Amino acid sequence: MKILLINSVCGIRSTGRICTDLARRFISEGHEVKIAYGRVDEVPEEWKPYAVRIGGDLDLKLHALRTRMTDGHGLGSKNATRAFLKWAEDYQPDLLWLHNLHGYYINVELLFRWIKQRPQMQVKWTLHDCWAFTGHCSHFSFVGCDKWKTHCSACPQKDRYPISFVDGSSRNYDRKKASFTGVKNMTLITPSHWLANLARQSFLGLYPVEVQPNPIDKSVFRPTEGDFRKRHGLEGKKLVLGVASAWDDRKGLEDFYQLRNMLPEEFAIVLVGLDEKQLAALPASIVGIARTNNTRELAEIYTTADVYVNPSREETYSMTTAEALSCGTPAIVYEGTACEETAKQLGGISVPQDVNRLCEAILNATAWEGMERSPS
Repeated sequence: MKILLINSVCGIRSTGRICTDLARRFISEGHEVKIAYGRVDEVPEEWKPYAVRIGGDLDLKLHALRTRMTDGHGLGSKNATRAFLKWAEDYQPDLLWLHNLHGYYINVELLFRWIKQRPQMQVKWTLHDCWAFTGHCSHFSFVGCDKWKTHCSACPQKDRYPISFVDGSSRNYDRKKASFTGVKNMTLITPSHWLANLARQSFLGLYPVEVQPNPIDKSVFRPTEGDFRKRHGLEGKKLVLGVASAWDDRKGLEDFYQLRNMLPEEFAIVLVGLDEKQLAALPASIVGIARTNNTRELAEIYTTADVYVNPSREETYSMTTAEALSCGTPAIVYEGTACEETAKQLGGISVPQDVNRLCEAILNATAWEGMERSPS
């Protein structure tokens, strides 16, 4: 069987690794696999023979500019998409497995027009967030918006990814609904029941929805020894760790700032995934690490921590929580998102969305002598 996966990135970051994990399984079963991607021309050497890039850096920038000026995210990249679909026409996949289609690299209307012309082709679409059924945003819990259930308009988040100077949410909602509905043979995949319930309430709810938790590569994310503490002068400290691909208030960055003032001096906070601006502004009492695609290094950091903390208020699964637990590190998350579901499944704990309750849970977790440190 010929299989084609499409995602914004290939082999890096959480969704890129999810795609290559799927590809590895299919290849071991004897299938032919290709992974089409659009962002960041950085593909691990192992996956370069399987990778097909959609467009290039210039197209990416033009699509981002279009989004900023017109709120037309997913409506640019026409030439790049046509060239890719010409290639896909020759490849003739039996199974098309979609992942993140946002990211300024593909025209979703052209893509779905091509899909609908092939009713015999099996289609799966893994939703990693909510972008597919909103008029603009990828998440809406933080602002408490539920317009997506009926019809988006007057978006309260046009200044959030994908950032736009204007509001095109009403138009985008209509065009997404027209494009994404009516596929004859498509199944939605979500990593959590939390996200599945949202998808069923949206215009995508006519499709069957399957819950498949994101796989963790336990050959990588397992207890891993290293000298992280020594290199950063953290010996003798109780290490509280946070990891994100991008940090902001929704991911709980401000909560970590507050925790630094609340926790005793013997605690050290380490945050992984900060950008250059955040690193420059970081308080001296918090250790900041730039984003890393080195999974071995990440497993070492997870392992050396005394507790992993995820105060995110918008998650659809939380790969970082699952990875930390797989490395044998206790994890604490906030209730009310899919983080809670992930933590409960894998042995972590959840607390109400209150930094005082979070601090209390950290103190309790790190005071538990004889606390087991084994992967779930």
